[in-house]
Amino acid sequence: MRKTVVMDVVGLSASLLKHMPFMQQYTQQRHMATVTPMLPAVTTAVQSTYLTGKWPNEHGIVGNGWYDRTDCEIKFWKQSNRLVDAPKIWDKARRLNPEFTCAQMCWWYNMYANVDYSLTPRPNYLSDGRKIPDCYTTPDTLRDYLTKELGTFPLFNYWGPTASIKSSQWIADATILTDKLYNPTLTFVYLPHLDYCLQKFGQDPVRNAKEISEIDQVCKQLITYYQQQGVDPVVLSEYGITNVNNPVYLNRRLREEGLLALRVERGLELLDAGASKAFAVADHQLAHIYINDPSCYKKVRTILENTPGVELVLDREGKRQHHMHHERSGDLIAVADANSWFAYYYWMDDNKAPDFARIVDIFRKPGYDPVEMFMDPADPLVKLKAGAKLLKKKLGFRYLMNVIPLDATLIKGSHGRLEENPLHHPVVISNNPTGKNQLQATEVYDVIWETLMGR
Repeated sequence: MRKTVVMDVVGLSASLLKHMPFMQQYTQQRHMATVTPMLPAVTTAVQSTYLTGKWPNEHGIVGNGWYDRTDCEIKFWKQSNRLVDAPKIWDKARRLNPEFTCAQMCWWYNMYANVDYSLTPRPNYLSDGRKIPDCYTTPDTLRDYLTKELGTFPLFNYWGPTASIKSSQWIADATILTDKLYNPTLTFVYLPHLDYCLQKFGQDPVRNAKEISEIDQVCKQLITYYQQQGVDPVVLSEYGITNVNNPVYLNRRLREEGLLALRVERGLELLDAGASKAFAVADHQLAHIYINDPSCYKKVRTILENTPGVELVLDREGKRQHHMHHERSGDLIAVADANSWFAYYYWMDDNKAPDFARIVDIFRKPGYDPVEMFMDPADPLVKLKAGAKLLKKKLGFRYLMNVIPLDATLIKGSHGRLEENPLHHPVVISNNPTGKNQLQATEVYDVIWETLMGR
């Protein structure tokens, strides 16, 4: 087997390459194919398809989160690899060659994956409510080594209003150190940096120039290092990010029709999924709609079909056509139009929004919330307040970093739907021409496999 490296540069598309001098040069000397967007075109589902060669109906990852019908909870960003119900590429490789080794550097569903070396963000959640940056590795000694060499994993630069190149740079540095330690046969590395600016500001190469240049330099660092080892990395992306200007609030529509159940605690409203007749789990430009009362099915479908910003509603047959017919999927699936995305908000009055709505809390929110990348621009003292809260944290006091706005119109870029423009499709850049300029998402597995086998 040939030593192989796969770099996931999140949000990379042909439209951005002309603004990335190093990556543009690298691409010109290799073969680039675009990848036809799959449903849902979101991180966990696409990565699982790339790693298994299977569609979501087979591997079971129907989004970044879904509703667990057994314990009646909406769960986002879970980390166990056992959630992926299909063999991964490293399983096949290990069967052929017992000496094969694999490193998984921050690709999703990393914990307890059948790999030799791994790294994933994993904060310490203290009993007093504090969240302390940290990471989880295999072997566990790798965490201590990386922390000693690079400092603590920069969690607050990985997501939230202070997200920056520091997290992608840390992951790149950790990948190089891991390679020097163990020399794995196959390495997957995740570089999330473009996700931040493209969702905040959309396809704006002027406003995003600094961020685009920063990730270009990180790519240069990694590729140059591996080329010195005789390896040309495969560079790919999961999706392209396109401009949006219209947040759609499906849960508010369902609430207006009397289908949503709420609990009021301390004057704040909490979505009660198990008691609701129907509710939506919003995930970028796709939403799973779960219907607990089957008698409401036609009513819910009519509501969705008549909601501005909804382009497509998938029923049982529609889910089958798009490889989404899995028990974790919603009873109906809504897909946004090109200018729209789905916000999870369900309250009508911001004064009744739950306390977690104004903080970075990826686990308790019943949907994905990109607004977590902003501090409230309507509050001129927000940075001073954030500084005061950080001081409380350093002194060991409990604090609530409630600085996130409740204004979904701030978001200018999104992904998840079946984008038509190939300039905004994800890409695969490799030394392994497939004879195709356009691939299905399941065929990315084949590109990685053929590269690994040296063909």
